[in-house]
Amino acid sequence: MSLPLFMKDFFIADAARFDNQSITSFFCIATIGVRDRKGGGGQYLALTLADKTGQFEARMWDDFAEAVQQCAEGSYVKAQGQVSKYQGKFQITLTKMRLAADSEIDTADFVPTTKFDVAEMNTELRGYVDAFSNHHLRALVLAFLDDPLIGPAFVTAPAAKRLHHAWIGGLLEHVLMLVRVCRATLPFYPEVDPDLLVAGAILHDIGKVRELSWRSNFNYTLEGQLIGHISIAQGMLHEKIAGLNAQAIAAAESSETAPDLFPDRLRMLLEHMILSHHGKLEFGSPKLPMTPEAMLLSALDDLEAKFQTLRTEFAASKAAGKSAEDTTEWVRSMDRALFNSQEYLAAEVEES
Repeated sequence: MSLPLFMKDFFIADAARFDNQSITSFFCIATIGVRDRKGGGGQYLALTLADKTGQFEARMWDDFAEAVQQCAEGSYVKAQGQVSKYQGKFQITLTKMRLAADSEIDTADFVPTTKFDVAEMNTELRGYVDAFSNHHLRALVLAFLDDPLIGPAFVTAPAAKRLHHAWIGGLLEHVLMLVRVCRATLPFYPEVDPDLLVAGAILHDIGKVRELSWRSNFNYTLEGQLIGHISIAQGMLHEKIAGLNAQAIAAAESSETAPDLFPDRLRMLLEHMILSHHGKLEFGSPKLPMTPEAMLLSALDDLEAKFQTLRTEFAASKAAGKSAEDTTEWVRSMDRALFNSQEYLAAEVEES
């Protein structure tokens, strides 16, 4: 794509600096729909607009018929409106909106991307796999990472549509951070098999490469909506093990030796980790963690995801101009507001 003719000079994270000001900028439509006004009196257009720094709600009260016909979820648009705060959150009331031309858009402005080097993260992760003493687990994980479709998707996919690590490279970032934490805790839990734990950490969310789409905005694929990443990963695991076993049988036939098949017990333990990693039935896990590896993976996965959510919410609060004594907005995924203790203590030092 050629360089855009116009530079995007307003980003959603900067909304606090533009409170009660009129702005004109480019956005990606995350959601769009026509709603009835309360008490009657017509309809209005409700949108969620996004760029690489976040999302905010938008409302268009008049003259939106043409916009509805032209614009859809995932469209890039040029919009004009006034930024304001409503119920503690910034939003924009639109007066104009149209589809943006390709020449006006740089997709890097709209799709959030990991702040870490993807190649370096991938190299580090593969180094942990190469160090496995269990050659079956090493071959299995590398079969995923070296797959011509799965491998590239794994290093570019977000880890979620909206919650934690919702950016390009987010899945790889989440997995690598989780692997680091898993390896750091291993000395305290001798009941845990190191290779099995790390293999489970790498593969637990592998189904997200097919659950999510991430071209212009992050969304769920039809397979993701109907099946979900846990069941998708279970199927992918079966496919990869079947492929490895077929290779082992072919190699054994040519050398006239017994095939070195993937151990069924190891497959079952790894499959259990995938199926139970959400930790609770009500969180979507078909099984509760029952093995040492599954219990540790589930706990650390939850912790790593929560801390990334915490960092994101702290950054959003700071961008919104909140003080060190304010909590974040209510975090629905965690059923609570959060509080930045470091900022709070630092503020006391500055005041003294």
